[in-house]
Amino acid sequence: MRMRGTGRYRATYRYQRYLGTRKLSDADFPDELDTPEQWPYGSPISDVKRLAKHWETSFDWRLAESKINELPNYRKKVYVEGFGDIDVHFVHNKSSNPNAVPLLFCHGWPGSFLEVTKLLALLEAGEKEDKPAFHVVAPSLPNFGFSQRIREPGFALSQYAETCHRLMLDLGYDKYVTQGGDWGFYITRSMGILYPDHVLASHINMIRAHPPKLSSQPALALQHALTPYTDAETKGLERSEWFLKDGQAYRQLQATKPQTLSYAFADSPVALLAWIYEKLIDWTDEYPWADDAILTWVSIYWFSTAGPNAHIRIYYEAQHNPTDKIPNRDRTSEWVDRVKLGVAHFPNEITVVPRIWAKTMGPLVYESVSDKGGHFAAHERPDVIVDDLQKIFGKGGPCYEIVPGKSGY
Repeated sequence: MRMRGTGRYRATYRYQRYLGTRKLSDADFPDELDTPEQWPYGSPISDVKRLAKHWETSFDWRLAESKINELPNYRKKVYVEGFGDIDVHFVHNKSSNPNAVPLLFCHGWPGSFLEVTKLLALLEAGEKEDKPAFHVVAPSLPNFGFSQRIREPGFALSQYAETCHRLMLDLGYDKYVTQGGDWGFYITRSMGILYPDHVLASHINMIRAHPPKLSSQPALALQHALTPYTDAETKGLERSEWFLKDGQAYRQLQATKPQTLSYAFADSPVALLAWIYEKLIDWTDEYPWADDAILTWVSIYWFSTAGPNAHIRIYYEAQHNPTDKIPNRDRTSEWVDRVKLGVAHFPNEITVVPRIWAKTMGPLVYESVSDKGGHFAAHERPDVIVDDLQKIFGKGGPCYEIVPGKSGY
């Protein structure tokens, strides 16, 4: 894959393509129970066989790659303390408007930088309608996509946050705003904790929050106690309970013994496909996935510069490397004082909390509530994410001109 500014081509592509095709053709598939309801047990064999066959025989990765290469792709070395220079791939869609607002977009698992794609055109179109302009930076996180594999242990939330922050600084964006879900939630929230002089506002679409406590937020806790949940909020809590009961085994495996699981991903494109496909279906809101779109997402992992198994290590490292400022992932769900917060509520997110809970996370200045949408919001509901960003940072919005000298107009 060629990257602007480098001309670099991944020489291992032909070998990986050959190896992947051979492994697809030689794959052994498991049996399954004789029941019409296969999804409660995981990815159905009929779906995985169909996708694997298409991947082997007719999926055109070269076509998908050519579309990816139409994006403004770049690479640069980013220094991370204790790890030296990290080779980072990123999409940098720089607006022609010099007053555009710098926006860091951070993906999660099992997503990638591709999640930003639909946002770019919509944000650019908004500029013609007197809506704010954005310089969008969307990196492949280290161990993901076309960024470098991290070989040493200890690359955890603080290091991912530092990578994204230093990338923004290196690109000339001393003050900026962020958007993210999944690991993008944890990383952008960590950035707000670690770099509050630089991260001025944050928009999130996975809301990991807790009920307000009487000890720390008495007025909010009293309001919470006196306000019954709406039907939508009750259903949201049921969705959250489903995830805790039946949906998070992947996280426990990836956060405890990632190396053991890695043998399946490194050896078998079918294992990687089935693992990711399950989440694409379970975590979305009846999104009409095309087979080629699914295989493009999975191919980003199979052809990853870091290899097809490095991506899961973030779970272990984040859980086992506490720091003073970020002792655990839960710290990012607590109050972050100086970063203006915007949130988007979607009914089929993996965690769906009552709206009042979001107010425990920081100075909430904007929220939207959608009646459809799930975990991959930028891909499923780019219209909502773009509308939120335009309303937050546009004229009359709560964060208009929050970045000094950058009104976006």
